[in-house]
Amino acid sequence: MTRVPAPAREQKAGAGTLGGSVTAPHVPLSLLDLAPVGEGSSPAAALQASLVLAREAERLGYARYWVAEHHNMPGIASSSPAVLLAHAAAVTSTIRLGSGGVMLPNHSALVVAEQFGMLEALHPGRIDLGIGRAPGTDQLTARALRRNPPGLAVDDFPEQLVELFGYFDGAFPEGHPYRHITATPGLGYRPALWLLGSSDYSAQAAGMLGLPFSFAHHFAARNTRAALMVYRETFRPSEHLDAPHVMLGVSVICAETDEEARWLAGPGALAFLRLRSGRPGRYPTPEEAARYNFTPQEREAIKAWTGSQVVGTPDTVRRQLDELVDRTEADELMVTTMTHDPAARLRSYRLVAEAAGLAPAGADAGSVSVLEDRIVG
Repeated sequence: MTRVPAPAREQKAGAGTLGGSVTAPHVPLSLLDLAPVGEGSSPAAALQASLVLAREAERLGYARYWVAEHHNMPGIASSSPAVLLAHAAAVTSTIRLGSGGVMLPNHSALVVAEQFGMLEALHPGRIDLGIGRAPGTDQLTARALRRNPPGLAVDDFPEQLVELFGYFDGAFPEGHPYRHITATPGLGYRPALWLLGSSDYSAQAAGMLGLPFSFAHHFAARNTRAALMVYRETFRPSEHLDAPHVMLGVSVICAETDEEARWLAGPGALAFLRLRSGRPGRYPTPEEAARYNFTPQEREAIKAWTGSQVVGTPDTVRRQLDELVDRTEADELMVTTMTHDPAARLRSYRLVAEAAGLAPAGADAGSVSVLEDRIVG
């Protein structure tokens, strides 16, 4: 039995890990990218910025670079994780790459096995397949994706998992209708599998299957404690994992001053309201967010949604992330940062890396400037 593959686990304390305070243990720090498309920009520019970010994440010492699947969202370009990860793999060489996640009900399990089996065959030992059961979009778009109204329901998720595992391991149950289908590549090229979730359901499934669990603390913080308790209590050791392993997604925006960090975080509130009202658009500018007149009801909704966000200077971010690890006993953290300006997002990730001890402050700043120039040029 093994632990979760993560280069940072083998590094010395302070290299690729968060921690070092009186209370917080050292934990790997990873990165979740949604490829935000800012107002006035384009999906092509957002995807180029993501490739720059993947390479910089590797240079800075982040353990993983994951991308998320979303559909029918003009402000998010990461609709096809497998395709984006293939390009990220071409510009990196050591960082682990994965999906955070692939929404399995949107796809044929065979196609997912072939896509991620191919990634694992091409980049052995570097691929993570994070699997979610939510559609990652609205119901109409989910129906369009599945092309079989009413399509696959959440209730089909356990059946899909069995099928997916069968394609990777060749271990279909006796009498399974697909047991004679060979996924090529796929069979023998199993990436590291994770379950993603924001509820007790996913936590229990991950525990019973003996899989690592990535919890969406960044948008379901109220469920964090209960879900982690369920996961740890129901965990059964498997051939792939001998003890529970939790990674928490956390929204972070870091800048040189608290005022600048709050300014950069402003558009997130407006983007959330638009999404909630069924009017998603490209990611707004800080100026647009500052001009918007929020109603008292909207402010209450935003307050609930942003309660788990970490926004501030490197010292503030370090302290709050340490407190989160202390409180939850998480084994890893996965930082996600959404800003209108790709260069500001890149700087935020750099400052977080420096605050966590992944990279010395100001280290190789020249190469960062070059990357920022490529983003905005």
